[in-house]
Amino acid sequence: MSTPVTMYFDATCPFAWVTSRWLKEVAKVRDIDLTYSPMSLAVLNEGREELPENYRNAMEAAWGPALVAAALQLSEPDKVDAYYTAIGTLIHNGGQGHRQGDGAYDALIAEALSDAGADSAYLEAAHKRGDEEGSVEEQLRAFQATAMEKVGNDVGTPVVELGGHAFFGPVITRVPKGEEAGALFDAAVTLGSYEHFFELKRSRTESPDATA
Repeated sequence: MSTPVTMYFDATCPFAWVTSRWLKEVAKVRDIDLTYSPMSLAVLNEGREELPENYRNAMEAAWGPALVAAALQLSEPDKVDAYYTAIGTLIHNGGQGHRQGDGAYDALIAEALSDAGADSAYLEAAHKRGDEEGSVEEQLRAFQATAMEKVGNDVGTPVVELGGHAFFGPVITRVPKGEEAGALFDAAVTLGSYEHFFELKRSRTESPDATA
């Protein structure tokens, strides 16, 4: 029987991107039913004025890709994976991340929607907020809340749910391939399924790189 795996992602997060590509490798060597669902770093970091200005500007930019992911999740969930793969490849593998300000990812969103076979009109969701007609902000916040309900509020992205057990991470900086990817998955399932397991962590000494 397939193991259900859901990863909650923010397309702008490099750590989530590496984890998502690891899960793609896992799908080649393990029987899993893999889906992706949006969450939002912009929502998570909302109101945190103590953050550096450049990070707050990056969070403003992050609204766009996340709102479009939410719009797809609501109307065409079968295209979320392809959209995430397309925009993540542009942002992270293509070195077009770390953008700042409202609308900074518009061109990449448009290209990703095209690559995913989705209607270009979904780009409109990137600029509709609050009670504005056509806004999916409320639904994006609900997706974020769902992810946080599973793991608590003191974590970020990615959140991964393996067979009904969710946790933050695993945070990895390179994408294991083949049986190495499968072995890491097996270990994650074992740790995640133990109800008294909460955290395993060490200081990170390198940046994430899905192309390495």
